[in-house]
Amino acid sequence: MEKIVTITSKIIPLPRNSIDTDQIIPARYLKAVDKKGMANGLFADWRYNPDGTPKADFVLNQPRYQGAKILLAGDNFGCGSSREHAPWALIGWGIRAVISTSFADIFKNNALKNGLLPIAVDQSTFQSLLDLTQELPDAEITIDLEKQWIALPDTKTIAFEIEPFARRCLLMGVDQLGYILSFEKQIFAYEEKMAQL
Repeated sequence: MEKIVTITSKIIPLPRNSIDTDQIIPARYLKAVDKKGMANGLFADWRYNPDGTPKADFVLNQPRYQGAKILLAGDNFGCGSSREHAPWALIGWGIRAVISTSFADIFKNNALKNGLLPIAVDQSTFQSLLDLTQELPDAEITIDLEKQWIALPDTKTIAFEIEPFARRCLLMGVDQLGYILSFEKQIFAYEEKMAQL
C-alpha cells in the first residue's frame, strides 16, 4: 500500500449525492479478486457508451483531469453494498483522496484499510471547493495528512478529522495487519521471554 503524507492535485468535481458502490464499480466487475484492472470499471456506466467508447462529457474522461488525485463528491458517498472493489477502483484510476460532506461507514472503513483517504467537510467548505473547480478548474490544492489540513491556492487552510490509528497506517503505508507486523521483532522477543517463564 502506498503511503500518504501529502497529496497535491487538481480537484475532480463529481457533486452528485448518494453515489453508491454499484455506480463506483458495477457488479459485473466484481468477479475479479485482484486489484489490477479495477480502474477500467470505475464509474463504467457513466464513463462509457454501450459500445465501449468514452463519454466525452463525463468528468473522468476530460483531458484536464487526467492524473488528478482528489475527487470532490456529493453527500453520502459510497452508500450501498459493501465492496472493497470500490476503493480499489478509485485508487487504480489514480485517486488517493475523496472529499465529501459524508461517507457511508462501510465504504469509509474499506477506503482507509486500502490506502484511500476519505475527508468529510461541512457543506460550506464543500461548496467553496466546488466553486473553486468552476472558477479556477486548473487550480491545485494540497492535502497534508500529517497536519490534517487542506491548503487552498489562496493559502487558506481547512482542518479535517481522521481516526488516529487510520491516520498512522496511511502515513506508514500499511494496513492493520501490516502495522502489527511492523512490531514483529518485539512480538517475537516477548514470546521468547514468555516461553522461558
